[in-house]
Amino acid sequence: MSGKLFIIGFGPGSVKHFTERAKEAIRESDCIIGYKTYIELVRDLIGEKEVISTGMSEEVTRAIKAVKLAEQGRKVGVISSGDAGVYGMAGLVYEVLVERGWTEKDGVEMEVIPGISAINSCASLLGAPIMHDACTISLSDHLTPWHIIEKRLEAAAKADFVLALYNPKSGKRTRQIVEAQKILLTYRSRETPVGLVKSAYRERQKVVITTLGDMLEHEMGMLTTVIIGNSTSFRYENKIITPRGYQRKYTLRKEEQPLKPHERLRKENEPWALHGGKEENDAPLDLANEALSKVKNGKSTVPIVHHVQESILEFAVSPGLANKQFTPEQLKTLAEVVGEKGTMEYTPHHQIYVKIPTNNREKVTAPLKKVGLLLLPVGNVLTIKACDFCDGEKSDSIPYLNELYEHIGGMELPKELNIGFNGCGMACYGAVHEDIGIVYRKGKFDLFIGAKPVGRTAHPGQLVAEGIPPEQIVDVVSGIVHEYKEKGYPNERFFKFFKRVKEVQGFVYRDIAPKIDVTPAPCGD
Repeated sequence: MSGKLFIIGFGPGSVKHFTERAKEAIRESDCIIGYKTYIELVRDLIGEKEVISTGMSEEVTRAIKAVKLAEQGRKVGVISSGDAGVYGMAGLVYEVLVERGWTEKDGVEMEVIPGISAINSCASLLGAPIMHDACTISLSDHLTPWHIIEKRLEAAAKADFVLALYNPKSGKRTRQIVEAQKILLTYRSRETPVGLVKSAYRERQKVVITTLGDMLEHEMGMLTTVIIGNSTSFRYENKIITPRGYQRKYTLRKEEQPLKPHERLRKENEPWALHGGKEENDAPLDLANEALSKVKNGKSTVPIVHHVQESILEFAVSPGLANKQFTPEQLKTLAEVVGEKGTMEYTPHHQIYVKIPTNNREKVTAPLKKVGLLLLPVGNVLTIKACDFCDGEKSDSIPYLNELYEHIGGMELPKELNIGFNGCGMACYGAVHEDIGIVYRKGKFDLFIGAKPVGRTAHPGQLVAEGIPPEQIVDVVSGIVHEYKEKGYPNERFFKFFKRVKEVQGFVYRDIAPKIDVTPAPCGD
């Protein structure tokens, strides 16, 4: 009677992370074989089954014993932490079977049961460090020559892989991690994020987030996995995040995207791809000749490229809510910060819209704040457009403007929303034509809501209240905005929202749109 071999990966060690199939396989086995430490981790699942445990460096003994027992008709469970096929027992058992002439048709039955490998379990504790291409390298040179490990480290570093280093250090092996750091520092910044995870999801779990330059200052051992970010990885809130590359095509701050779904796979929108953003008409012979031209003396002439993926930082710049005057120093600083790679665009909102490719947000924003510029978010957010208060001569309402900005300025909403704030009854800055209009008159506020600010059927907002006491205006407007945030549909403009719900914070909708016949706009607005 032929037996069966279960090669079981049980994950990081916590029973919560065992797969159901791993538990079933342990129950189906009549003998469990494994490293002593691993046996203890699954002791509660083993029960009264026969156990064969051995120490470190006795993997071959365990594999041979397991095969022999299976050949005798036994059901044998060979356990590995993590995934049995990643530096585990699966490969070794297969090698032993090959040496014994095993065939899948006539030999003992084999089932490899996957588990959560250290690269995955440790990454989950660090944030999202392996969101892009990654590789695992064991620094143990007990079985693999060190010169091969060196080559793999260098190749992975050059190619900008996220690395997971297994077996970084032991009581006798202390130089390998030092040499690995030297190789990586040849290609990566000292500030590259590094995560050190010891005994993930076990009682003695320890997580440290550091940098490539400082990682040797921390304790490491055989139970530690070292995850090293690539050139785009960054730290945030004590987490390591490696961008997948969505910033190249998508805007992450709002639902509405610059590229429509049918446009996202067009070649012109992927200039970084192999096709270079162009239609490919090259014949195979032309491609072959081009490849040959790039090879000289058997070596590639293509230089090593260090991939640095820059995000596009977008924001608006203003000299202030009420202030409309830029100083020469402010404009000079803005021009220097934007540089040749960035763009500036003046908007109808009394702001300059800025786009700058950067991986260092603080480096961009700090100089602008230093010269007194107000930096504001853009996209589907709340923007307050104030008048100049007659160059400060009619300033009584400015404190309420500032309070309103502190409460709701920049709030993310279903669609961009503008609040017009005018400091006198002339309303010369057009507050009544914004989504929400606030006009200060005779010491109190008039409120207009639901304007249609653009289009051939544009119209001012509906006057819903007059004479609102100053101490109430912030709460009244904040209530309207929060209701829109809660109940508005994605990409639904405020005037459409008001028309749909019929009442907002007690203010009842009235149709004041002009009654004229016009051909619908192409966008269907």
